[in-house]
Amino acid sequence: MKRVWLLVVTAILTAAGVAAVRTAALRSRQVAPGTVADITIDAHAAATRLAAALTFQTISWGDPARRDGAAFLALHAYLASTFPRVAQTLTRETIADYSLLYTWTGARTDLPPLILCAHFDVVPAENTADASWTHPPFSGVVDSERVWGRGAVDDKSSAVGILEAAEALIASGARPQRTIYFAFSHTEEDDTSGATAIARTLAGRGVRGAWLLDEGGLIVSTVPGVSSPVAFVGLTEKAAVTLELVAEAPGGHAAMPPRETAVGILARALDRLEHQPMPERLDGVTREMFETLAPEMRWPMRAAFANLWATRPLITRMLARRPDTDALIRTTTAPTMLSASPKINVLATSARAAVNFRLLPGDTTDTLVAHVTSVVDDPRVKIRVAGDSGTPPPVSRTDVPEYAALARAVRAAHPDVLVAPFLTTAATDARVYASIAPHTYRLLPVYQEGTVQMIHGVNESIRIDAYERAVRTYATLMLSADR
Repeated sequence: MKRVWLLVVTAILTAAGVAAVRTAALRSRQVAPGTVADITIDAHAAATRLAAALTFQTISWGDPARRDGAAFLALHAYLASTFPRVAQTLTRETIADYSLLYTWTGARTDLPPLILCAHFDVVPAENTADASWTHPPFSGVVDSERVWGRGAVDDKSSAVGILEAAEALIASGARPQRTIYFAFSHTEEDDTSGATAIARTLAGRGVRGAWLLDEGGLIVSTVPGVSSPVAFVGLTEKAAVTLELVAEAPGGHAAMPPRETAVGILARALDRLEHQPMPERLDGVTREMFETLAPEMRWPMRAAFANLWATRPLITRMLARRPDTDALIRTTTAPTMLSASPKINVLATSARAAVNFRLLPGDTTDTLVAHVTSVVDDPRVKIRVAGDSGTPPPVSRTDVPEYAALARAVRAAHPDVLVAPFLTTAATDARVYASIAPHTYRLLPVYQEGTVQMIHGVNESIRIDAYERAVRTYATLMLSADR
């Protein structure tokens, strides 16, 4: 028995020693900040220009037939008149009716170009008469601190901010060394058709970008264990797959229901899926994110993430408790649409559910269908693929000059911010550009501060000072991307 205890104590001390050494060996992976672009920005005037862009109801309704083309064209005209130096210096093309492609020819056309992406379209604003709206969603109100309106974050702040940065750079006499494309789509909230048309146009001209930046991560100031705000740069994004589940049963009068109905059969299947999700995996981009942040963490988080070989089960349990972090470690399951009986007193002969899954890189549609079939385990429930955006796009690298250039620009405009890789859990236009821009990154350089909750929700708004910093970030990127 003494020998057993000796072995146990020795194993514990050895493990503790290994953990201590690994923790002490951590070194920061942060790059030094670059030099912020020397431009003059009137923050309130810039906010007012953004606010005016928010008044155009460039809504994606889910049905192209409902698209208000006049609203997009009016926005195009507004941008041309609001940023006259951009209009005079850059070439602007209309793609697929309402998307825009700007070309700012650099001093050295032998360098591969930079591509900056954004989108003009926004989601509808529901219940606009509700008192929970501080300001109407398309009013474009500017107060002493914020710009209010649909698109203030997602994603007109990016599109207008890029143009604001270019206007200020041209006014200062600056010209980028590298040619820069501004690729602004009009369909991102529905599909990728606008971005796909732009990508095909560029590919047809033989363009191959040095790197590309689109929306994605944000700057978050409340990362557990980390004192500084963190700019999360998406290296890839999850693919979306929608499965339709259908349960059928004899119909009849609701006054004489059988013990099992189509609705009940379907409900049990959905309950199983929610309680038995795809297994978690702490690997790939998410693991790299934690390895990047570990040297910046306080004790004991620093030790925990420096020693995932021992703490992985505990860490994954912690991450699984919150929807935002659970999405980083597994393919998520979200029942979103249900339909059954057409009338309150009629038994449904068919009950249907649409379940939206976001695939963790490494999972596929085939493995997903196999998992769902096994969990549902009911031949009365038919399962079919109703929508599939394909496999997740390639993972962009962090050990390359392109990522370093982005990190330097972000830290130049935000000196207090750390930069870390990230798995973007929502879909962006960036996924269609992989063939012409192998280094594709996803970041809207804006402080979060509740921003995630406002995206697609009530009271979407952006702080004026956060928007000004975003503009400076874009300007710095345009000048420093060739270094």
